[in-house]
Order: sequence, then C-alpha cells, then structure tokens
Amino acid sequence: MPPLTDNARGALFMMVSMAGFVCNDTMLKLASAELTLFQAIFLRGIMATGLIAALALLRGELFHRVERRNVPILGLRMLGEIGGTICFLTALFNMPIANATAILQAMPLAVTLAAALFLGERVGWRRYGAICAGFAGVLIIVRPGTEGFNAYAFWAVAAVFFMVLRDVTTRQLTRAMPSTFVAFSTALSITLVGGVVSLFQPWGTVTPASLGLLALAAVFLFTGYLFIVLAMRHGEVGFVSPFRYTILIWAIILGMVFFAEMPDAWMLAGSAIVVATGVYTFYRERIRARRTRAAEASPRPELAAPARPPAAQ
Repeated sequence: MPPLTDNARGALFMMVSMAGFVCNDTMLKLASAELTLFQAIFLRGIMATGLIAALALLRGELFHRVERRNVPILGLRMLGEIGGTICFLTALFNMPIANATAILQAMPLAVTLAAALFLGERVGWRRYGAICAGFAGVLIIVRPGTEGFNAYAFWAVAAVFFMVLRDVTTRQLTRAMPSTFVAFSTALSITLVGGVVSLFQPWGTVTPASLGLLALAAVFLFTGYLFIVLAMRHGEVGFVSPFRYTILIWAIILGMVFFAEMPDAWMLAGSAIVVATGVYTFYRERIRARRTRAAEASPRPELAAPARPPAAQ
C-alpha cells in the first residue's frame, strides 16, 4: 500500500478533528440533562484548559509575552470565542444537533464576506454569489415563520457572527504568537466566564455520570483542536479545508444514535446548499492563491531584459 500524501494525511486529520468536535458537542448535550449551561462550560473548561496547558508546556509555548499590538486583538478574539461558545451551546441544548451544526457551517462564507468588508480582501462576483446562496441555505435550515421553526436557531446564527469575529481577529495576530498559547488563553477565558456566571445560578447535581461526560467532552475537544492544527500543517489549506464539512455526517449520525433526531428534507436540502457553496468558495480561494503565487514568481517588467531595437530598414 503506497504511503499517504501530505494532502491525504491532512484530509484524514481534518475528518478526525471534526469527529472530535461533534463528539464533544454530543457529550455536552447529554450532560445538559443534569447540568446548567454555564456549569457545564466551567467544569469542562477546567479539564480542557488543563489538557491544552499541558500541550503548550510541552511545546514551550505556555508562557509568552504578548506584544502590545496583539493585546486588543487577542481580547477581541476571546470575546468572539466566548460569545460563540455561549450562543452555540444554547442552541445545541435546545435543538437537534445536526441542525445547529449545519447552521454553523455558514461560517467560512461569513468569514470571506467579513474579510472583504473589513480587511479589504478582494472577492469576485462568483464568491459573492456563493455567499448569497449559502445564506439562503441557512434560511432553509432555519425556516423562520414555518411550523418547523425553532427560535433557538437564531442562537446558532448569532454564534456564526461571534466566530467570524474570532477568525477575522485571528488573522490579525502576528506570526510570533504561538497557536497553543492562543488556544490556552482563549480556553482559560471561557472557563473563567463560565465559573463566574455559574455562581449566580443554581447548580445541578454533579453526578459521576455527568462528570464523566464532561471529561469525555474535554478529551474530544482537545482532540479536535490538536488534529485541526495537524491538518493545516500537513496539507494545503485549500485542499484540506473542504473536509471540515464531514462534521455534518458525524452530527447526523450521532443525533440519530443518541437523541433519536431524524433530519428532515428541509434540513438536508439547506445543508447541501451550504456545503456546496462553501466548497466552491474554498475552490475559488485556492485558484486565487495559485494565481497570486504565479504572479509573484514571474519576473517583474522592470527586471526583464530590454527589448531589442528593430532592425535597420
């Protein structure tokens, strides 16, 4: 059997990462039967932050002096992660896991739009068209005003906007900022917020079963973070990124197995539109990156050899 290429290995790592994130969501949704939202965020956060801290310490990146220009950017990133976590888990605890996950898949489209509006990145009419079609797919999943409408879907939509803030600000961090330090500081901030808010709410009884679910959630969350880093380091971003949509397959399967949630035709149709437009957007970005590299590699006109004068007539 021939060895896997870097891209194939990166795609495999991406699929494992997505499975880890969905398994984390599943464990949290199961634990929500006994625990409150912020209680679950706090207890899971303690364990997940410990795992990330151990990895950062192993890599020598746990203690990092943050540059002054990175301080407000890192603060905005934390705000985006905190808001996205709270909004998504609120939706997750109150609606089918596959539906909440499907809405979240509009995030790459929203990031592309935000980068064009706020960072000045060039986006052509094809990608703008894909973004509009993708948001239409989200509306099909949400179905506002219909009998199958769940108001908690708006929490999932809000999570998309917070996570866009997280991803756009991440692009502004300097390369000197270690990724594991960013993950650790963000996980710590979410844990602290969960702990503080949970003090003002009645606590559910923490049973060995619920604590075990949260421990599994922390391990799965750590697995998701670890393998998505491995995926991006082993494969080309444009090739590996579309495999993030395998998260929908995991979400549908786990929703049926653990919660007896059967996706309806509207959810499947909307998800198909979101995935198709997302994959197309990744494809166009890959083409654009290839053209940019080709333009940078070609000699500049002023460095080219001077044209020969025309022969004397």
